[in-house]
Amino acid sequence: MDDGFLSGQLLIAMPGISDPRFERAVILVCAHDPEHAMGLAVNRPVEGLNVPDLLERLDIKSEIKAPPDLVLMGGPVERERGFVLHTDDYCGEHSLAIGGGLAITATRDVLEAMAQAEGHPRRALLALGYAGWGAGQLETEIKENVWLTCDADEQLIFDSGHAAKWTRALGKLGIDPQRLSSAAGRA
Repeated sequence: MDDGFLSGQLLIAMPGISDPRFERAVILVCAHDPEHAMGLAVNRPVEGLNVPDLLERLDIKSEIKAPPDLVLMGGPVERERGFVLHTDDYCGEHSLAIGGGLAITATRDVLEAMAQAEGHPRRALLALGYAGWGAGQLETEIKENVWLTCDADEQLIFDSGHAAKWTRALGKLGIDPQRLSSAAGRA
């Protein structure tokens, strides 16, 4: 974040966010520059869809028993498009380093690697869709107290306890969600 951009940071939705698609959302910012921002929600499971089922639907043969991790709804944009957020020990030809030991890949090769006994990322999650912002939009939303930001945390991102991630992310900032107000102000 030395350059003023938020790649590799978590966004935490404030109470009273006007868009119900982002209520209690925790989003990892994967790319951020003067022209746009893109992130993946890490706490929105798609009920009834897990990684082994998706690999089977895509006809990817697995050498290992893939963990029954739920597929996540990464955001409302291009919901049919898949993204794998993973540790940067795996780096495919089309992987994008995010920072903090994380990378994102949106090509089939990472799914094939996840199904192999060797060469797969140490930790990974699969998300459908993404959250996106145009030039200056995310910065404006942060100024309007729509989002809080904090450092990414591998344990929080990849943990399967999705319902508690929002509270845990706030806890990283020392904030008790019971004391958090949706009203904005200036001190």
